[in-house]
Amino acid sequence: MPFIWRTVFFLMVFFYTTSAFSAESAIDAFFGEVNGGLASVLIFDVMPSYISDTSMPFIVAWLIVGAVYLTVRFGFINVRLMGHAFQVIRGKYQQPQDRGEVSPFQALTTALSATVGLGNIAGVAIAISIGGPGATFWMIVAGFFGMTAKFTEVTLAQMYREYRPDGRIMGGAMVYLSRGLAEKGWPKTGANLAVLFAILCVLASLGGGNAFQVSQALSAVSQHVSILESMPWLFGVLMAIAVGLVIIGGIRRIAHTAEAIVPAMVLLYLAACLWIIITHLPAIPAAIVMIVHEAFAPIAVAGGMVGVLVQGFKRAAFSSEAGIGSAAIAHSTAAVKYPVRQGLVALYEPFIDTIIICTMTALVIILTGVYNAPEYAGLVASNQGAALTSVAFGSVVSWFPILLSVSVVLFAYSTMISWSYYGERCWTYVFGESFSMLYRLIFLSFIIIGSVVSAGNILEFSDLLLLSMAFPNFIALYVLQDKVADALREYLHKLRNGEMDQEILKNK
Repeated sequence: MPFIWRTVFFLMVFFYTTSAFSAESAIDAFFGEVNGGLASVLIFDVMPSYISDTSMPFIVAWLIVGAVYLTVRFGFINVRLMGHAFQVIRGKYQQPQDRGEVSPFQALTTALSATVGLGNIAGVAIAISIGGPGATFWMIVAGFFGMTAKFTEVTLAQMYREYRPDGRIMGGAMVYLSRGLAEKGWPKTGANLAVLFAILCVLASLGGGNAFQVSQALSAVSQHVSILESMPWLFGVLMAIAVGLVIIGGIRRIAHTAEAIVPAMVLLYLAACLWIIITHLPAIPAAIVMIVHEAFAPIAVAGGMVGVLVQGFKRAAFSSEAGIGSAAIAHSTAAVKYPVRQGLVALYEPFIDTIIICTMTALVIILTGVYNAPEYAGLVASNQGAALTSVAFGSVVSWFPILLSVSVVLFAYSTMISWSYYGERCWTYVFGESFSMLYRLIFLSFIIIGSVVSAGNILEFSDLLLLSMAFPNFIALYVLQDKVADALREYLHKLRNGEMDQEILKNK
C-alpha cells in the first residue's frame, strides 16, 4: 500500500483509540460533528419529500437496489438452490484435498456469529415500535433479497482469495476490489477502494463490532449482577480475557468456538421465543394478518407504505450485513473446490439471521403487545429495544429476562470474536501480517473501554462506517457480476450432469 495511505490509516486508528480515553462529553461532542459530516456524504436522504415525509438513507437504498438486481440477475438462486446448499453444509461434497483453513460449516457459523447479535434483539423491537407490525413484512422481504447479495460477495471472495507465505488466507472485499478491478483495467481505482474498505472495516470492528456489543451486554447483565453497576470495568476485563483466549489463536480457534456457540445460542434464544409464541397460539393468525395489512396500510409510522418499508429494510440491512462485504472475509477461508459452492452456503446467513431469528423476535414483540403499550412509551421513545424485548419476555415468564441476558452476552461475545477477525484481516491487508498481534491488542483494549465509557456518538459513528462498507463493496459486485454468472453456469452444468456426485465416489 502507498505510504500516505498507511500513515493516514494509522493516525485515524490512533486518534480513534486514544480519544476513547477522554471525557465522555468530549467524545460525544467530537463524534457528533463527525457523524453529521459522514451522514451528509454517505448516508444522505434520497427520498423526495413529495413521495414521503420519511427518510431513505443512500446506503440503505444502495443495498436494496443492488440486492434486488442481483436476485433477478441470478434467477432467484436464493430459492432454487437452498436444498443443494444444505447438502454442502452437511459435508456431502467435502473432500480431503479441498484447500482452506476451515470447513464450509465453520465458515458459516463464524460469519453468523458476527451477524446474529444484539440487532436481532434490540433492533427489531425498535423497528416495530417505530414502523408498526408491518415493518416485519418488509424486513423479511429484505432478508430474502439479501441472500443473493451474500452469495455474490462470498463467491467473489473465494475466487480472488490469496494464500500468504505463512499459509494463512487473505480474502474478502478488499482483495476482490483490488484484484478484480485490476483485471478490468482499473488497478488504481481498485487499490484505493480496497484500502477504503479496509479502513471502514477496522474502525467498524472497534466500535460496532466491539464497544457497542460490550456496552449493550453490560446494560443487560448489570440489572441482575449489582456489583457491575459500581464496577463496570470488571465485566470488561472478564470479557476481554474470554475474547482474548479465542482471537489470539486465529481463524481456526475462532471457527471452532463459533461452531460450538452459535447453534447453542440460537437454539436457546429461539426456544424462549417459541415458548412465548406457543402461549399466544390463538393470536397468531390475527398477528400475521396485521403484519401483512400494515405493511401496505400502516397506521403507526409517518410516510405510509414507504415509511414502514424503510423501517423494515433498515433493520434487515443492519442485521444481516448482506452486501456489506464483512462476511466474505470469513467465507474466503472455507475449504471448497468451487467458489460458487461456498457462495451457496452463504445463502443461509440472511435466511437464519433475518428471516428466522428477526421474525421470531418480531412475533414476540407483536404478540405480547409491548410495542404500543402506553406504560412502555418511555422505552419506545428512547429507542431502548433490548429493554423492550426484555419486557416482552418478562410478561410471559418472570425469569425469562435472565435467559435473555444470557443470550445477550452470548450474542455479544460471538459477534466480537468474529469482528475481531474481520478487522484483523483488513488491518494486515494494509500493514502486513507482522502487525496482526498489535491489532488484536487494540481490539481487546476496546472491550474494556466499551465497559466504562458510554458514548452514543461513537457507536453511531461505527454503525455509519459499517453501512458505508457497502459502497465500495457493491461497486465490485456490479463490476464482477459476469464472472460470478459464468462460474454459476459452469457449476450448475456439472451438478446437473452428475459430475459432482462422481467426484464424491472417486475420492471415497
